[in-house]
Amino acid sequence: MHALRRPLTRLAPMVRYMNADELAQLIKSGKVPKKDYLVVDVRDDDWEGGNIKGSVNIPSNAFLLNVDNLVKDTKEVPLIVFHCALSQQRGPKAARIYEETRRNVVENDIPHEVVILRDGFTQFQVKHKDDPELVENWDKDVWASDWS
Repeated sequence: MHALRRPLTRLAPMVRYMNADELAQLIKSGKVPKKDYLVVDVRDDDWEGGNIKGSVNIPSNAFLLNVDNLVKDTKEVPLIVFHCALSQQRGPKAARIYEETRRNVVENDIPHEVVILRDGFTQFQVKHKDDPELVENWDKDVWASDWS
């Protein structure tokens, strides 16, 4: 084996995407937030106007400063779901940083999965804004623009 290659078992697991309906089903499944799963919202000032119920907001502009604590606080959580507004940049980047940090910091890690919410909160709120089990703090004035 080439000296610079890591053993295959140390390679980062593939991060998969979950759509809005899959996340809604997970939230309504009876699983416990912060124990069975955690939704991490990395939107910055665009966080105003609503969020996924039970999610935690760690703004992308401060994510690097908070990732170690997030890993420490979630090392027993088997499913971490990341998203931003569209889940095109901030959400996937945070998911990658989280997974890499967790892999490097947590010894004897439990089996876990890092997932990105496809199309982010923008599409989640389009489908589920009227369901208080799924969305909280929703403000129609924020979303009255071209987001909907």
